[in-house]
Amino acid sequence: MKIFMIGTQRSGSNLFRLMLNQLPEIAAPHPPHILIRMMPLVQTYGDLEDPENFALLVDDACRLVEANPVEWDGVKLDRADIARRSDRHDLYAVMAAIYDVLSERWGKTSWCCKSLGNVKYADELADRFPDAKFIYLYRDGRDVALSFTKAIEGEKHYYNIARDWDTGQQQALKLRERVGEGRVISISYEDLTGDEQGTMRRVCEFLGVAFSSDTTEFYKTDEAKRAADASGLWENVTKPVMKDNTRKFVSATSPDDLRIFESVAGRSLDALGYERVLVKKGEETQFTPEQIAAFDAENERLKAAMWEKLPAEDRRRRAEQKAVVDAIVARNSGLDESPAAVSA
Repeated sequence: MKIFMIGTQRSGSNLFRLMLNQLPEIAAPHPPHILIRMMPLVQTYGDLEDPENFALLVDDACRLVEANPVEWDGVKLDRADIARRSDRHDLYAVMAAIYDVLSERWGKTSWCCKSLGNVKYADELADRFPDAKFIYLYRDGRDVALSFTKAIEGEKHYYNIARDWDTGQQQALKLRERVGEGRVISISYEDLTGDEQGTMRRVCEFLGVAFSSDTTEFYKTDEAKRAADASGLWENVTKPVMKDNTRKFVSATSPDDLRIFESVAGRSLDALGYERVLVKKGEETQFTPEQIAAFDAENERLKAAMWEKLPAEDRRRRAEQKAVVDAIVARNSGLDESPAAVSA
């Protein structure tokens, strides 16, 4: 069984995938974000029915996995094997074949891709894999925004965070409406942290697997330790679920930032049942192009400042995957691929 987790980061997906990984049937590794990073580049490979072009795509996808900040324990990717397993010559098939290898190596029969950004390709994934199931993981967007302001990844200005969060929720909600609740289950971070066992029982029933109390012991596993060792961003996965980690935005977010968020993403807060605090429906602020340009500029400044704060070893791990993507872009643009770029 193929399982795709969709939504927006900073919604508890790391602890949730570790819970899923405790189930005997499901492999849920740290994601290399194959589709998010490589789909924009697919057209630069030329005709993928050409064996050489397809082999190049397979190799690049494997290199991306091999550069993942959290290593896929014990997994070796044979390029020829991945190509043989691919039922079509496209990136979706390559991604699925790679995850199939992982699940077999880990002794599992199913896998979950935790790349929440795959919500951008949710319609394509649903059509491409008609038996696949989706877990829509969501969290109060105002707590998501607060978390993003402290994390190395993602946008940093409240306008940019709200815009991306709203877009992601709308894409997930539209998928749920289109394919039905038989293929999409909606799980809130608040339910997950407030009632771990009850929520996981519901997830297991949806997936057709037996519930295991081991799911709540995720923080004791080697996989959790590997994630925590790879980045301070994931250090909390070696601790039990934080049950008081909700509605922190009430005391920690300024009225100005809260007004921006609720003006931009109010419709998604409403759809998911989160009560607004400052901005009533129909009273949203409409930002001018000049204001949005200023928000964008401040967002870039804040992201650059956050990157500079990242510990050197964490920065090096993240740079390895970026170097793979940069090298693909350079090579497919007709430029020479420098060894230094790949090993940076």
